[in-house]
Amino acid sequence: MSEKQNEPDSYTYAKAGVSIAAGNALIKAIAPLAKATARAGANAELGGFGGFFDLKAAGYQDPLLVAANDGVGTKLKLAIDYDRHDSVGIDLVAMCVNDLIVQGAEPLFFLDYFATGKLENGIAERVVAGIAEGCKMSGCALIGGETAEMPGMYAEGDYDLAGFCVGAVEREKAVTGATIESGDLLLGLESSGVHSNGFSLVRRLAEDKGWNMNRPALFDPDILLIEALIAPTRIYVKSLLPLMQSGRIKALAHITGGGLLENIPRVLPDGLHAHVDAASWDQPRLMAYLQAQGNIEPQEMARTFNCGIGMVLAISPDEVATMTAELEAAGETVHQIGEIREGATGCSVTGARGIWSATNDWSATHNG
Repeated sequence: MSEKQNEPDSYTYAKAGVSIAAGNALIKAIAPLAKATARAGANAELGGFGGFFDLKAAGYQDPLLVAANDGVGTKLKLAIDYDRHDSVGIDLVAMCVNDLIVQGAEPLFFLDYFATGKLENGIAERVVAGIAEGCKMSGCALIGGETAEMPGMYAEGDYDLAGFCVGAVEREKAVTGATIESGDLLLGLESSGVHSNGFSLVRRLAEDKGWNMNRPALFDPDILLIEALIAPTRIYVKSLLPLMQSGRIKALAHITGGGLLENIPRVLPDGLHAHVDAASWDQPRLMAYLQAQGNIEPQEMARTFNCGIGMVLAISPDEVATMTAELEAAGETVHQIGEIREGATGCSVTGARGIWSATNDWSATHNG
């Protein structure tokens, strides 16, 4: 036996399944995407160990910082299974920045975390391009992130995403909901679809009912079913930020997991109850389809999906007309969906027979 054959194998990171070269190539590819998100306070250059942000350069005098982090949930499985990677990055940004705007905060900078078993640069770049697009849509800078290649942690082709966003609001303009009172009205802004919550149920329905995702949707023959479901979460920042900073919106609720029932009470002071009339806006055809396919009770719809309303505003009655006009001018579709009354802190969503396909009058309540 030769001496060469007796030599032990030389291990490398690449043999273990991690490609440093692929990671470097990805950074080079996404650097221009990040640079395109530069804004006052951030130059959006990648490559350092951390990202700087200059609050003074952004124009703040006495700011409070507000931070949010989130993911996209099992919507990612649809993106992976049907090669729809281009917009889940928008979802990731939307879930974070929409949580910041409810406190009146302007999103300033964003960091992402992309984890996978084997780095496929074509896919990763498409995802990060969506993140950069979401950042541009919300006016925040993509100043850094982490790409983790972890063999053995994920099934082939799978990846996961997390987003982290920091915003700021001048101390006297922070929105806390403390001024809400009985008699205030609720405005709802339309969602763009399922957004990023409820997809474990959507995917269960798809599997059990044998949906063909690449065929036109039964409720809209002009769009494929997969495209209707994967439509990115609407970003409400640019339409809402001027109004939030004017002090005319008393509170704002982002309708995510828990639906209308559980998210509206999160911004209510003790002793006030939100009453939502499900007849005050048309149930979107996509939501009606999901409900029919799953024989889902209206009460379950109200705590699982956004049901067509992505944001809820609490305002004084005398602001309704002007606020509606301003929001519509900013591109939002607005509905007056309910009111605030005295009672146990919480939310009730009610509908008559026929509303959301109900066979009888119905009501769903969440206290807390």
